[in-house]
Amino acid sequence: MALKIRLQRHGASHRPFYRLVVTEATARRDGRFVEVLGTYEPQAKRATDELNLKVDRIDYWKSVGAKPTDTAASLIRKARRDASATEAAEAAAPAAEVKAEAEAPEAEAPAAAAEETKTEA
Repeated sequence: MALKIRLQRHGASHRPFYRLVVTEATARRDGRFVEVLGTYEPQAKRATDELNLKVDRIDYWKSVGAKPTDTAASLIRKARRDASATEAAEAAAPAAEVKAEAEAPEAEAPAAAAEETKTEA
């Protein structure tokens, strides 16, 4: 049984919606499948809603011999690239928060000292 990772087309006319699925190579395009691995909506309102893939499951199916089609391989690469960019942004965000927190106590210290002198008087 040769397995393929490919797209199934769903949605209305002029409004496509695709599912990335694992299926037998001989199955029809929108026919029987083994597992749904994600979705691709090219006309999504937000870029974050456009591509949702289960990369860990894709890696599993590739390890047992499933071959992605050219389009599916392109979308998988895009998902990995987006995931690494998101991780890099998340790694940079906490560093910026730590820097902001380090600067904030310095600004609060004079204000706290001024409040203490007011309460003493």
